[in-house]
Amino acid sequence: MPSSRILRRRPAVLVTVAVSAAVSAALLGTASAETAAPAETGAERARRLFLDHGPKAAVLTAAHRGQWRKAPENSLAALRAGFADGAEIVEVDVRMTKDKVPVLMHDATVDRTTNGKGRVSDLTLAQLRGLKLRAGLGGRRAPLTGERVPTVADAMKAARTLGLVNLDQSWEDREAVWRVLEETGTVRNGLFKSRAPVPEVRAFLGRHKDALYMHLVEDANAGSVGEFGKSRPPAFEVVFDDVRDKVAAPAFVRGLRSTGRVWFNTMRDGSAARFTDEASLIDPARGWGRLIADYGATILQTDNVQALRSYLTTGAAGRVPPGAVRVQAEGYAPGGEGKAYHDTDAGNRGDGPGRRGENVDVCDHDGAVVVCWMRGSEWLTYAVDVPKTGRYALKIRASSPYEPAGTCRIAYDGGRPGKAVRVAGTTAHHAFFLQDSRDPRQLTRGRHTVRLSLDEGAFQNWNLDYLQLEPVRS
Repeated sequence: MPSSRILRRRPAVLVTVAVSAAVSAALLGTASAETAAPAETGAERARRLFLDHGPKAAVLTAAHRGQWRKAPENSLAALRAGFADGAEIVEVDVRMTKDKVPVLMHDATVDRTTNGKGRVSDLTLAQLRGLKLRAGLGGRRAPLTGERVPTVADAMKAARTLGLVNLDQSWEDREAVWRVLEETGTVRNGLFKSRAPVPEVRAFLGRHKDALYMHLVEDANAGSVGEFGKSRPPAFEVVFDDVRDKVAAPAFVRGLRSTGRVWFNTMRDGSAARFTDEASLIDPARGWGRLIADYGATILQTDNVQALRSYLTTGAAGRVPPGAVRVQAEGYAPGGEGKAYHDTDAGNRGDGPGRRGENVDVCDHDGAVVVCWMRGSEWLTYAVDVPKTGRYALKIRASSPYEPAGTCRIAYDGGRPGKAVRVAGTTAHHAFFLQDSRDPRQLTRGRHTVRLSLDEGAFQNWNLDYLQLEPVRS
């Protein structure tokens, strides 16, 4: 499991961001009931907002590979779910089949996301249509679904009235993809992106006047911005893994923002330093809020569509539910080996912010500080202050590419462990989901201990982000 520099957690705080109104009455104008213009579709609204780079431009949400938390990545279901959850833009990845049909697929092969094997470029569309997509982010242990590999034409037809589609990895086959947009009547929905030489970009845009285009910039091609002169594209995607990078300099991003939108990817550390989704879920000021306030972000691509939409509309993300108590996994009780925890190997295998001299393995997964390398017979004890007497359900936020990921048992206040709780796989180590232990308990107001133990002899390989006691509503 990866390890990297760690930022310790701070308590979640509310951060408010000003988001402009979707459209002003002056822009809409007035009309009589008899002559009223047809309602604006989601796609029309998204395009209009994308082209608005004024000082009060709304911050837009882009769903990474669609809403893969609800459907397989790059599936039609994920695309529709991304728009349904509030994203104005859904990002998909494009590959060409052997018979030159553009389809949605991130990897060069179908191995990770389907029940097939082989390179997309070696398979015909008919062969791809026979495959089933795996749930979520895929992986050979992810369950199969009824979803099939869609073509770009399928995706664009589905998105026609819903929003914009960022056609990632399509630049090499841009002419073929452009023909699909024309044939499906979705030229106004498609968004091309590249880091190609500026003359090449200009040539494409010169041939296709209605094309939407975004240019990717990082330190290696930062100079390309100046090459556009006064004819800049309406948006720039900025990629940096260190705040000292030249493209992260305030003057540089302000210059981009003055003429267009600025897009950041917040899924992983390497795309926007450590301003990630997971950091934002702990405290939005550590991620999304910082990118908006200090880096001029007006489009954020995320793996957490609903949480980002909540932040943009309410100023809060990752909020603890009313009456609930959340304990971070690395905040286990003091006392050491045999009293507060049991770990089967010496030292901190995660090289994270573990306690000095103790053996609990702590990792950092793109801003999520978690207990990792969890194995059978290990256990952890937590102190929890229950605010009100009542019935509570314990939930755990966990991740794992394995299915099943493992089992655990919960014991309260030194009592006997309860029934085995199955920990479901989430299709990736960095894909965290909140899971219910389905073993509610009556707890009195005050301090309690909760021991989470992993069954010995059972397969165990999962990461624990936090535990959350939630009141059971009758």
